[in-house]
Amino acid sequence: MSTKPRIMILAGEASGDAHGAELSEHIWQLNPDVAITGMGSSEMKKAGVEVFFDSSIIAVMGLVEVLKHWGDIKRAMAIVKQQLDETRPDILVLVDYPEFNLKMARHARGLGIKVLFYISPQVWAWRPKRIHKIGRLIDHMAVIFKFEKAYYERAKIPVSFVGHPLVDKVICTRSSDEVRQQLGLDRNVPVIGLFPGSRNNEIERLLPLMLETARQMCRGKPELRFVLPVAAALDFDAIKRQCDQSQLDIVLTRNDIYDLITCCDGIISCSGTVTLEIALLGVPMCIVYKMSSLTYAILSRLITIPHVGLVNIVASKPVVREFLQNDATAENISREMLKIIDDRNYRQQIKKDLLIVRKNLGEGDGSGKMARLVLSFLAK
Repeated sequence: MSTKPRIMILAGEASGDAHGAELSEHIWQLNPDVAITGMGSSEMKKAGVEVFFDSSIIAVMGLVEVLKHWGDIKRAMAIVKQQLDETRPDILVLVDYPEFNLKMARHARGLGIKVLFYISPQVWAWRPKRIHKIGRLIDHMAVIFKFEKAYYERAKIPVSFVGHPLVDKVICTRSSDEVRQQLGLDRNVPVIGLFPGSRNNEIERLLPLMLETARQMCRGKPELRFVLPVAAALDFDAIKRQCDQSQLDIVLTRNDIYDLITCCDGIISCSGTVTLEIALLGVPMCIVYKMSSLTYAILSRLITIPHVGLVNIVASKPVVREFLQNDATAENISREMLKIIDDRNYRQQIKKDLLIVRKNLGEGDGSGKMARLVLSFLAK
């Protein structure tokens, strides 16, 4: 067996896969003699991680959605446990995906493996008492939002604020005019981004709603153009067929999402990390999310904060409108997006408030700080 230090990283969805890839790259920059394996997807594979289970198979959200994929999730758990048993990594790094990852933490701790959790479960949003369970299962928590650190300090759980890795990552390489020219978009025509998400169940629930919203917007403004980024884990052709059937003028692309964001005048976005990426680039948006009725009925009783969009949570104020569940209608969303396009003062106020989000995400080098934290535990 290799004598190299061994790190295992578990990431269960697209954003975690990206964070896991960046973390791995930073670790190797500091110590190229580390072996890194894990559960992830395309980004971690591209970074050079030895991925033993493709997490795109289990990248679902919502209670009902998890039940539908329970067979795949159980198989993933069995494979991860087997890998932990056989390879005994020096450190297990868990990236978000708490329900799955905390089960793996329990197994790892039983084997005497150090456990670091990167990107905290949202104990500040719902089920706050689980923070004590988390503390019993991990050696250290690394948080990416400043306000999270106090929660763990109060619970006497070792914690570090490393900052959000997106602060360094969200960079545009081209101007809005250059991106529009490449995509065949007129520089003088309003462009709306449709960002339905990176998971298949998000596409199923949100893409039809966004397409209907786009149709409604075009009734009042037929000159509007639309762009839609297709995540690497999604079936491009299937989404294209759905967009073609809508008979709308939509440009689909797998090109750099940050350049795409900058060419938009406004964006209709799913909830999640992508809203922070949009905020860092200062583009006005609204947040849309729908889940199964059962999932929503349960979660709406558990959530303890007034906002669910990360942009609004990080800013500690309602910076952008949120349209959730029954409020997520084509009428409501199109009305908001037309206001963003037509009302200059409203648009500028959103842009101004988005600067608060940038300030509250930290000073940068989040992945680098996390890599140094991981290696410090390896040294111990």
